[in-house]
Amino acid sequence: MKPVKPMKSPKAMSFKGITAAVLTVSDSCAKGIREDESGKCLVRLLRARGAHVLREEIVADNKKKIAGLLRFIADELRIKLILTSGGTGLSPRDVTPEATREVIEKEVPGIAEFSRLEGLRHTKYAVLSRSVAGVRKNTLIINLPGSPKGAEESFAAIADIIPHAFAMIRGEGH
Repeated sequence: MKPVKPMKSPKAMSFKGITAAVLTVSDSCAKGIREDESGKCLVRLLRARGAHVLREEIVADNKKKIAGLLRFIADELRIKLILTSGGTGLSPRDVTPEATREVIEKEVPGIAEFSRLEGLRHTKYAVLSRSVAGVRKNTLIINLPGSPKGAEESFAAIADIIPHAFAMIRGEGH
């Protein structure tokens, strides 16, 4: 069986009209020990596609804080897309998937599975990602790896399906 290839279109799908937030989950970035490179990378990629990035946050690896921030961004700010970066590995402090599952109403496992599949083209360690994707009300939440390279590769793999996901969330898809 041939591996699935990412959709390649002559023109990248536009994120025009999509409001977005980037949430970096990192103890060291939250403490100011390390600069947030992956979050900045995702903001750049989102803006390049036409998304309106309205919020950039850094939070420590704390399930309650992550879940609270996801709820606030989705429910109060009503931002349509939240990309998280970090906290998806196997260390005891990695709790982003658990926090995400706590707040989503519908899980979309195919997004995370496809991201991992594409990650395997670059590194065998992609199998260790525990990323989750799902919907809370009208907000799509997607966990991405914490490294800038991993975040960028994962985003590139799923970017063209995000506009279609929004059409489905609005009841316009099939």
